[in-house]
Amino acid sequence: MMKKEDLRIVFMGTPEFAVGTLQRLVEGGYRVVAVVTQPDKPVGRHQDTLQPSQVKLYAQAKGLPVLQPVKMKDPEFVEQLRSFQADLQVVVAFRMLPEVVWAMPRFGTFNVHAALLPQYRGAAPINWAVINGETQTGVTTFFLDHDIDTGRIIMQKPFEIEDDFNVENVYDGLMELGAEIAVETIDRILDGDGKVESLPQEEMIPVGTELHPAPKIFKETCEINWNQEAKKVYDFIRGLSPYPGAWTTLVSPEGKETVLKVYAASKTEDITKEPVGQLLTAKNRLMVATGDGLLNLEEVQLAGKKRMKAADFLNGFRDLTGYRVR
Repeated sequence: MMKKEDLRIVFMGTPEFAVGTLQRLVEGGYRVVAVVTQPDKPVGRHQDTLQPSQVKLYAQAKGLPVLQPVKMKDPEFVEQLRSFQADLQVVVAFRMLPEVVWAMPRFGTFNVHAALLPQYRGAAPINWAVINGETQTGVTTFFLDHDIDTGRIIMQKPFEIEDDFNVENVYDGLMELGAEIAVETIDRILDGDGKVESLPQEEMIPVGTELHPAPKIFKETCEINWNQEAKKVYDFIRGLSPYPGAWTTLVSPEGKETVLKVYAASKTEDITKEPVGQLLTAKNRLMVATGDGLLNLEEVQLAGKKRMKAADFLNGFRDLTGYRVR
């Protein structure tokens, strides 16, 4: 059986979510020979400051070689990657890879995906699982192939989503679970001297099961539709909190409109005859009429202002009579 010190691994990832796995590999004594991450991102008012990814910062701190290709098919990058002679590539929260890259290692390339595939294929699986009110998600390791998130599944680990969890809670849990499953997957590959059992995703779809996609989230995706039951609005808000944040339009009695982000809400048993979108207040409570009752808004942020508790928001208004959201 091959030892972990002899298995040459190239790690690919960009955000903090991927750092947990990279850290587990490095601290666990696995032989990470190089790290591939996104190019530094221009930030600041004039886009004149370059911000390195969290994965790059960790890799540099550990003295690991870092590659930052603009294009994954760039011949110079491909040759540089090949020079590391990786036996295996591990991908966490990165980007779609061309075949010339994922097929390069002799033991293949596997991805750690933040969902129980084949459910929630796509760029934002954590957000969509919470938005859809799921009570369970998890992590999956699978071998990359030509289509995104469709490869043969190696392992899965479930994660329970509590009713009051937002994306941050699930993100933190799956980051830890993702590191665990990556290590266990590598160990299986080592135990089999490069061979490991895997299953086609088609065999894991029960007859009649609806598959939920997890497409990339844009600003338009985050607008709240109040004309639905309170539970759906509640799930939508926590599924976009703390980032990028669900938003709505606050409309004054005079018709002035302001963007209002909503980061936290809570369900109530209260019903109302007020029209959908009507704002109501009572004893430091800020409520909105939804399609089937009232929803408490707990944390909000007006455009140009800081995020604040509902009570502090109310203190900034003398009277919210006639205000509504849409």
